Amino acid sequence: MYTIIDIETTGNGIKGNKITEIAIFKYDGNQIVEEFTSLVNPQCPIPYFITGLTGIDDQMVQNAPTFSEVATEILSITEGCIFVAHSVNFDYGVIKEEFRQIGIDFTRKKLCTVRLSRKLIPGLGSYSLGKLCTAVQIPLTDRHRARGDAHATVLLFEKLINTPEAEGVFQKFLNARSQEATLPPHLPKSVFDNIPSKPGIYYFKNQKGEIIYVGKAINLKKRVLGHFYDKSSKEIQMCGETAHIDYKLSGSELVALLMESAEIKRLFPPYNSAQKRTVRPYAIFSYEDRNGIEHLAYNTIKGVPNPLKIFYNQTDCRAYLEELCKNFSLCPRYCHLQQTNAACSHHEITTCEGVCRGEEPVDVYNQKVQEAIAHMKLLASEVKVIKEKGRDQSENAVVLIADGMYKGYGFIDHETSISTLEDIEAFITPQKNTVETESILAAYLLKNTEAKILTPIP
Repeated sequence: MYTIIDIETTGNGIKGNKITEIAIFKYDGNQIVEEFTSLVNPQCPIPYFITGLTGIDDQMVQNAPTFSEVATEILSITEGCIFVAHSVNFDYGVIKEEFRQIGIDFTRKKLCTVRLSRKLIPGLGSYSLGKLCTAVQIPLTDRHRARGDAHATVLLFEKLINTPEAEGVFQKFLNARSQEATLPPHLPKSVFDNIPSKPGIYYFKNQKGEIIYVGKAINLKKRVLGHFYDKSSKEIQMCGETAHIDYKLSGSELVALLMESAEIKRLFPPYNSAQKRTVRPYAIFSYEDRNGIEHLAYNTIKGVPNPLKIFYNQTDCRAYLEELCKNFSLCPRYCHLQQTNAACSHHEITTCEGVCRGEEPVDVYNQKVQEAIAHMKLLASEVKVIKEKGRDQSENAVVLIADGMYKGYGFIDHETSISTLEDIEAFITPQKNTVETESILAAYLLKNTEAKILTPIP
């Protein structure tokens, strides 16, 4: 026995989505044996664009029953039945959440008429309900109203259940171990089956072939499947749009993180919220004033001719200068941490030895500034090559850090002879050094042993 269901909602995502209308047809495989249709008072305003789509407004549902008032009837008509809907994960997810909010666990086996149609009526350009009904000559009236869409889905389901291959396909989709009911409606199972269980990055693409999300994983298949089980509003919407998945192997989590960061910055996928901000770099520089005193200062990198050290936000830049002041007994005034023409009086830095008060000779102070600059240059000149697992057993992955900055990653075959930095650079895919890559590498270097760090490089 099947219950073929359609709902109209307020359109506020799964957890904030409230039902405004529900239609359920109980179908025994041959005919409709019971029907339940009702407007539902969502107990919240219906957005104008939803009213424009469905025709359902606040006045229409004002005296309609709430979900809790129709819950018993919904439970009764669906009990012991398979839950069927077009893009079933949406309807099922919203209804399950409505039941959860009134303290009832709603669980039913489910079938998706989009996925069934893709399998049993292959080759169509679109599997949206409207275009599918046009293609197979099913009358669709009262579009975007629950009863009209549910009845059209009944007629579609009747065609599907009577196709020659239906029995085997239905059994496969209903198999407890089958992932068919979990996969997005527009994603062929063969695409998911081809994803390996290895580290890498993956790209979700919509039906137009546009990349809508980029992610990374130690186990690509497991991570991708995790998206399909996630019932948050964003995930359901994103998976509903996903029609294809591409991937690239990385060999290790570190390289996957770096690859993911670069691709998000390059592609700006709509469902990636992190790492999209454009960062304004700051840099530390030095100059000598007309009194012969050496200053350390900072500015946006565009205003710095010879940067000593680059940062990706002003806060980190100032914090680093403060540490230099403390460690080398420099003056906050001459490090531009305090805007004053008088002697310094910084609330935290008390190590100044009096150059701002005429108590420390300028040449002595300038020598300390030069020592601080030499310290920055020494750190900036460090070269590290991080060795990680490759994409297969025949290679290693390498990540290059030079001049204190991330330069890129690459893959080197075990049989290739490497003895100098130039040898490694030939295999490196150049990448931008960003605040995200600095954070990724800093975290890695903190928790990984020196055994994986090849430094210094001849």
